[in-house]
Amino acid sequence: MIAIGTLLVVVAMTLIINRVGTIALTATGLSTEVAHFQSRAALTGVGFTTTESELVVNHPTRRRIVLALMLVSNAGLVTIIATLVVGFANEGGTAATTKVVTLVVGLFLILIAARSRFIDRLLSRLIVVALRRFTALEVRDYVQLLDLASNYAVAELGIEADSWLAEHELADLRLPAEGVLVLGIRRTDGTFVGAPRGHTRLHEHDTLIVYGFADVLEDLGTRKVGIAGDRAHQELTSEIAQRQAEEEAGDTSP
Repeated sequence: MIAIGTLLVVVAMTLIINRVGTIALTATGLSTEVAHFQSRAALTGVGFTTTESELVVNHPTRRRIVLALMLVSNAGLVTIIATLVVGFANEGGTAATTKVVTLVVGLFLILIAARSRFIDRLLSRLIVVALRRFTALEVRDYVQLLDLASNYAVAELGIEADSWLAEHELADLRLPAEGVLVLGIRRTDGTFVGAPRGHTRLHEHDTLIVYGFADVLEDLGTRKVGIAGDRAHQELTSEIAQRQAEEEAGDTSP
């Protein structure tokens, strides 16, 4: 049973290490979804030749984090295999059945714990404190800083030929009137325009990184050029003005 207990500890530690890697990568500026994916990919030894992977490989801090996860992954895989061999070798009948049941129940409990939001929040706080104390990595909770839990979101919007956004300068689109801030633009040639100004022109196949109300960003991403698109802009401008007025009234209330 010691071997089975060791295996369960290894699995639990693997999940914790995956969470550490996710938070560490998030601290470098990656979104939580991308950071979680890249951390899991490094731990499982799966490689992906995608733009997201290039964001990790081309960043020195992210590269060191992923290399550490890959090293842990190799050691963990060997440990799991060795533990399974030791745990089930020369066992049969009732003893083997008991170990299988124990292993299944233990893995099930670990899975439940891994999916618990309470445990996830608690573990995240502990990991952030540890990273701040024992590493030089500057850990920031961008979700909390941007208040993404309160109907706000950061999104990437691809611009197609028939998009309402295409071939316009930012100043002409008046996106701030819809509560939308453009954080950056990724051009088709790979160049990035950070904090673009009003005279910056948007082109077909550009990708906008924007921040604002989640429902507005969803509408903006599918809005087509033409009268319908102009009408949607006007309607949302009025609606957002009302929302912002309500937020300001709530902010100033005693």
